[in-house]
Amino acid sequence: MPRTESPRRGRRPGDSGTREAILDAARARFSSAGFRAATVRAIAGDAGVDPALVMHYFGSKQGLFVAAMEFPLDPAEVVPRLVAPGVDGLGERLVRFLLSVIDELGDANPMLGLVRSAVGHPDAARMMREFLGEAILDRVAAAVSDIVGADRPRLRADLCASQIVGILVARQILELPELAAADRETLIGVYGRTIQGYLTGPLDSS
Repeated sequence: MPRTESPRRGRRPGDSGTREAILDAARARFSSAGFRAATVRAIAGDAGVDPALVMHYFGSKQGLFVAAMEFPLDPAEVVPRLVAPGVDGLGERLVRFLLSVIDELGDANPMLGLVRSAVGHPDAARMMREFLGEAILDRVAAAVSDIVGADRPRLRADLCASQIVGILVARQILELPELAAADRETLIGVYGRTIQGYLTGPLDSS
């Protein structure tokens, strides 16, 4: 009696279009639902694959989002690396890292596209907010809160986001001449001190 094999799930040999199908489904789902509401299961269903295959290719929903939106950084890798040396100097490390990404990518930086679109497109605004705020800065502020007991970490994260979006808009989109011409170390020092204050300083007026 011939043996009946159960159907194999996961990656099929020679199925070279599977990864792109997942990315196409992810882009559509993230654009319509946003990062938080889009699930790996829903994206896999849209692509016609098993959710385990999505995880095989991309490791996590954040990894899939980074790949789908062609972001130059993965929060799951970046945030622990920024926080690991401790709270002191965290503001400067964060600004140094982001400026290096912005300067290296220039107009190819996908965050610029989201910033440009955010004013008139709620989906773009939500995606920028969820990626920069929830995936990166909320996690940084929460880590600082755990270490030094800083209060209201979500507000601190939003304050940091206001500075980072400000750098993107002022330097890359408005191209304010003095700011665009300023050397990176000057900007790291100025913005770094401000963000450090948002992360660890008092939030009240007293």
